[in-house]
Amino acid sequence: MDLSFHPVHQAIGAEVKGLDMSQPLGTASAKELRKAWVHYKVLVVHNQPISDAQHVAFSQNFGDLEVHHQSIIRDGALPEIFKVSNVDENDKIRSPSDSTMAQLLTTKIWHTDSSFRVNPALGSILHGVEVVDEGGETCFTNMEAVLEAMPADLLSRIEGRSCRHDFEHLSRIAATRKPTAEEMAVMPPVWQPMIRVHPVTGVKSLYISPIYNDAIEGLDEAETKEILDSLFELASEGRFVYEHKWDKDDIVMWDNRATMHRIYPYDPHKRRVMHRTTVVGDGPVVAA
Repeated sequence: MDLSFHPVHQAIGAEVKGLDMSQPLGTASAKELRKAWVHYKVLVVHNQPISDAQHVAFSQNFGDLEVHHQSIIRDGALPEIFKVSNVDENDKIRSPSDSTMAQLLTTKIWHTDSSFRVNPALGSILHGVEVVDEGGETCFTNMEAVLEAMPADLLSRIEGRSCRHDFEHLSRIAATRKPTAEEMAVMPPVWQPMIRVHPVTGVKSLYISPIYNDAIEGLDEAETKEILDSLFELASEGRFVYEHKWDKDDIVMWDNRATMHRIYPYDPHKRRVMHRTTVVGDGPVVAA
């Protein structure tokens, strides 16, 4: 494939042209795409009307794929597909008060995928199967640039510290279904360094995931909240953030090792069906 990459924001993201995800990705193209993914952190590909099976096959060029530990959002036919959807298994729109829907709507808060795993996700690849006309944009922030721009006094408060990532924290911040004992047994809280090193580039970045973070090592609850709020505010500044407005059959793929993302609210009574694959992490987070 004759691939080309065109930046979509000064700090993060590029549009990919020349890529047909319905076709096998050759070795050379896979290598070129992998390199661009690390460099730009977010890649956008338009007009890719692929099946779930093709989505999985494409994603497997970048590593093994996660199978989510919750069956409520895992596809029954292809367990590698994570259904970020307000449509249930009977093809009906979920009520906004539905606990599964409430969990999915927590993604309006900044996060990075699978940070609650000992080996967090390498990357994620999201397909806009059905999109809404208004709202529902996905925002991505460059956590390397955020760290580089961080005020010295704030940096000094997090250097050398770890933050706790607890999947159960979702049920504390929203009216979501509390994880079962079985789910928590396979996904206990983990502590991750707040400043990490990218395993490919060696570049440092801030590593937090607000929807899962409930504690900072050595700090009380009040100071933890103060610091996390300051970090969230900094990471939200427009100079670091690319905002993606979805068209049907867009594909967006992002490097979880150097980014966070969140969605903007949308009318929950309109269908929004997004299918995601998640590439298994390449090892534990390495502290800077």
